[in-house]
Amino acid sequence: MGTFPITINDQQVNVESGQTILEACQKNNIDLPNMCYLKGVLSVGACRLCLVEMEGVPRLLPGCTTPVAPNQKIRTDSEKLRKYRRMTIELFFSERNHVCSVCVANNNCELQDMAYSVEMEHVRFPYLFPDCPVDASHKKFVIDHNRCILCTRCARACSQIEGAHTWDVMDRGIKSRMITDFNQPWSESVTCTSCGKCVQVCPTGAIWPKEASIGNLTKTPQLIADLVERRRARK
Repeated sequence: MGTFPITINDQQVNVESGQTILEACQKNNIDLPNMCYLKGVLSVGACRLCLVEMEGVPRLLPGCTTPVAPNQKIRTDSEKLRKYRRMTIELFFSERNHVCSVCVANNNCELQDMAYSVEMEHVRFPYLFPDCPVDASHKKFVIDHNRCILCTRCARACSQIEGAHTWDVMDRGIKSRMITDFNQPWSESVTCTSCGKCVQVCPTGAIWPKEASIGNLTKTPQLIADLVERRRARK
């Protein structure tokens, strides 16, 4: 695999052919915010938090799905990018019903952490207050659509790692929801293996085990990357 230099934030770094901009940043300890990215599964560029500026390109590019190429000059941090990221986080909060103080993921939530990092003190957009159900029918787990940000990490881990294909997205816009099988109660799913991978990778308090209490939820999204590495090692 060939390597070549590119420039990120006026710093020349060596990258490998086939890497994405986000992977190159992570390997070189350059901070690039992200939320829908999950190591071990395919990237979809859903959250748009890893947008970067590239010299010669008039639009912002998602770092998680844009491959590196020779002679690229990339900027991951600028006033424009900070403005877009804060706006994106505010939109996440306004689209659903996030109440951190009563959430099982309080103080262990990637969305909450990102809000702190962009110094979000309030939301400038009107809250939509959608009618979002809570499905607690599964014997072990709960999904609270009020806290879902539609990152699809659960669906990608379920299909690409577990191979169950239980989760998918239904509808569009404000009506979009994660569903099990053909929009059945989770307990009636014939594909779910109850493996808990979706629980571990959810970045918010949208999917959680029933034994969790407020502010007492811990997750290990690194589990997916570890599983992928173990499978590769066995081949």
